Amino acid sequence: MSHLIAPSILASDFANLQRDIEMINNSNADWFHIDVMDGVFVPNISFGMPVVEAINRHAKKPLDVHLMIVDPDRYLKTFADLGAAVITVHYEACTHLHRTIQAIKQLGCKAGVALNPHTPVHLLNDVVADLDLVLIMSVNPGFGGQKFIENTYSKLSEIKDLIRSKNANCLIEVDGGVGISNIKKLVDHGANVLVAGNAVFSADNPLNMIDELKK
Repeated sequence: MSHLIAPSILASDFANLQRDIEMINNSNADWFHIDVMDGVFVPNISFGMPVVEAINRHAKKPLDVHLMIVDPDRYLKTFADLGAAVITVHYEACTHLHRTIQAIKQLGCKAGVALNPHTPVHLLNDVVADLDLVLIMSVNPGFGGQKFIENTYSKLSEIKDLIRSKNANCLIEVDGGVGISNIKKLVDHGANVLVAGNAVFSADNPLNMIDELKK
């Protein structure tokens, strides 16, 4: 499978959100990546349900919703109803992770689990076979435009080995500092889905940048 590109709406121009959504619709990107932040789990607040609902109204590609929030179980059904195709929760925010994964699947969504940069891969040993996606954070979550953490490459190799050892069938997503300079190396280390924010929306020609990232 060729890798997927998921432009991060967090880096879009919120004053021209529909324009940027239409740009992604017309591009070779695969998903919309939507970071929901609560100011508690991460030190930033992004947007909530009304904005996700507005995105879904115009989006023609799947919504990849990344919940950077405490107690995500309270909102799983809400985001599923708003149109999420993938719901990713953080390992660090879930007391009963297996239950949360099953709840996401029962809502008809693909289930993902994200790991912060300091969280070791082996902690997913008992749930990886139930997952559709593992999200490796390559920056500390909360803000766009951060410097890529080089240890990400070894974590990718580890999660790829774990998935193989469990005969699991889940995608590996990377979020943070992804761009032209490192995307090939990330794919070579096992990444299937690349979240790109500033790389896309700060480019002179976002459509061309998405094409370059796809190549």
